[in-house]
Amino acid sequence: MAGYQIRELLEKLDRDKDSRISLEEFTSIYQELKGDRLAKGFKKALNKKEGIVAIGGTSEISSEGTQHSISEQERFAFANYINSSLEKDADCQHVLPINPNTEALFKAVADGIILCKLINLSVPDTIDERTINKKKLTAFTTQENLNLALNSASAIGCQVVNIGAQDLKEGKPHLVLGLLWQIIKIGLFADIQLSRNEAIAALLEEGESLEELMKLSPEELLLRWANFHLKKVGMSISNFSGDIKVINIYMGMMFCIPNDGACLPQQNVNLCVSVCVCYQEKDPKKRAEAMLVQADRLGCRQFVTAFDVVSGNAKLNMAFVATLFNKHPALTKPENQDWNLESETREERTFRNWMNSLGVSPHVHHIYGDLQDAMVILQLYEKIKVKVDWDNRVNLPPFKGIGGGHLKKIENCNYAVELGKGKANFSLVGIGGQDLYDGNATLTLALVWQLMRRYTLNVLEDLGHGEVAGDDLIISWVNKTLAEAGKSSSIKSFKDKSISTSVPVLDLINAIQPNSVNFELVKTGTLSDEDKLDNAKYAISMARKIGAKVYALPEDLVEVNQKMVMTIFACLMGRGMKKA
Repeated sequence: MAGYQIRELLEKLDRDKDSRISLEEFTSIYQELKGDRLAKGFKKALNKKEGIVAIGGTSEISSEGTQHSISEQERFAFANYINSSLEKDADCQHVLPINPNTEALFKAVADGIILCKLINLSVPDTIDERTINKKKLTAFTTQENLNLALNSASAIGCQVVNIGAQDLKEGKPHLVLGLLWQIIKIGLFADIQLSRNEAIAALLEEGESLEELMKLSPEELLLRWANFHLKKVGMSISNFSGDIKVINIYMGMMFCIPNDGACLPQQNVNLCVSVCVCYQEKDPKKRAEAMLVQADRLGCRQFVTAFDVVSGNAKLNMAFVATLFNKHPALTKPENQDWNLESETREERTFRNWMNSLGVSPHVHHIYGDLQDAMVILQLYEKIKVKVDWDNRVNLPPFKGIGGGHLKKIENCNYAVELGKGKANFSLVGIGGQDLYDGNATLTLALVWQLMRRYTLNVLEDLGHGEVAGDDLIISWVNKTLAEAGKSSSIKSFKDKSISTSVPVLDLINAIQPNSVNFELVKTGTLSDEDKLDNAKYAISMARKIGAKVYALPEDLVEVNQKMVMTIFACLMGRGMKKA
C-alpha cells in the first residue's frame, strides 16, 4: 500500500485526531481491507505509526515471525523518571543521565544496578545495598545483580515468570518496559490505600461503608480522588485515557489541589495565569503544554508529555495523576470518626505478593476483598496442579451487584473449599465457603498458606524427580549440605532458635555457592535485635542474589516464623538441587 493511501486511510479513520487507532477504528480498517489485495502491505505500514515501534520476537518460541510493539512514549517517560529519581545516586552515574530519545534505557538496565535501586525506591529496604555488585562488574557478577533484581521484584509482587536475567542483559525492550512499569507502579500506588493514608476516608460516598472503600483498587481510588476534586469545578472523568484528553480536566484538578496548603500565594497567581493561557489556546498540544507548565510549578511534571495527554495514553496519564495525588492529595480525614484501620500484616503482604507474582487475575490489592469470589484461589489451585472444572463448577465474573451475585460467589468459595479437602488433600477443618466470602482472616490465610506451601514443595518434587517433599526431607538436606561444606551450624526444626541469627541461612547460601557470602558483614556472638535484623536483611538478599525465589521478609527470620522459615530453606534447597 502506498504511503499516500495509508495517510488517506488514517485521516479518514482517526476521527478524534489523537494519532491512535481505537478498537472501533481498527474494526473499520479491518472491514475495509478484508479480502483487499492491498492488505499485505498494511502491517508494514502500521509499524510506522507515531509513538509505536515494532520489534522482532525475542524468545526462542516467538523469534520466528512474531513482533512485539513497544511504546516510545513509555521509553521516554521511564528514562526521565529514572534520571530524576536517581540523579544523585553515586552508584548509577555510569549510566546516567539516560537519553530518553534513544534506546539507551535498555542498555542502562543491563547490569542490574538501576533495577535494584528502583525496587528500593518503590518498596524501601527490599534489597540490602551490601549485596549489590557495583564495581568492576563481570558477566558473573552482572548475572548476580539481575538475579537479585528479578527475585526481589517477584517478592514485591511483580510478575516475572517470563523474564530471565539474560533477557534483561540483552535489553529486550518489551520485557524491560514491562518490568519497569510494574516496579514504578508499585511505588506510585504504595500510599493510595486507606490503611496507609486515613485521609482517603474523605472519599467515602453517601451510604458507603469503610469496608467497601477499602476494597477499591488503587486505580479506582485514584479515579475517585480525581473526581472528588473535579466535582468542585463541575467536571468528572471515568477513565485515564479518552476523558483525560480534555486538558480542562487537568487544569480543573490543579485549580483545586493547591488548597492543600502546599502552594505559596505566588503559585496560586501563576495557576490563574496558566488557566487563562490554557483556556485561550486552541491547539490541543499547546494547551497541554500550558497545563504541564503548571504541573512543573507544583513539582509534578513527570511521566507525560503534551502528546501523551492529547493522545490519551492511559498508563502514563494514570502515573501522572498518581504523582499529583502523592504530592498534593488535598484531603482531610473526617473528624469525630473512631475508626480502627488495621494495616496489612507482614503475612498478608507476603501472601499477596506471592499471588501477584504468579500472574493471577485480577491483581490482588486487598487480600480478603479480592479473594471473596474465589477466582484467584481457583487459579492458585491450577498453579499447584489441582485441576479446576471451569466449565461446569465455576461462576465467572462479572457478578450481578444486586440479587444473586453474592450467591454465585459463595458457590465458587464452596467449590474452592471442596477442592482443598478433596483433590488437594488440605487440612481445612472448620473452614467453609462462607468464611472465604466473609473475609474471615484466620481461615482465609489458613487456606492460602497451604496453597503457598504446596506450591513451594511442588518445585522441590519436580527437581527431585517426584520424591515427595516435606519438612523432614528439607531439614535433612539442609544439615547434610552444611556438614559437607564444613559448616558448624545446623537446625533441628524450623523453630530452631539459632535461625534468629540468620547464621544457618548464610552458611547454607555459602555452601550452595562458595565464597558468595562476605562473612565480615555478618554479626556473631551475643546479638541485639538490631544485629539480628541486620543479618536477616543480608541473608534474604543474598538468597535472592544466588537465585532463590524467596518471598519471606527479614523479620520472619528474626522472629523465627516457622511457616516462612520453611519456605526460605525450601527455596534454598531448590536452588541447591539445580546446582547439582
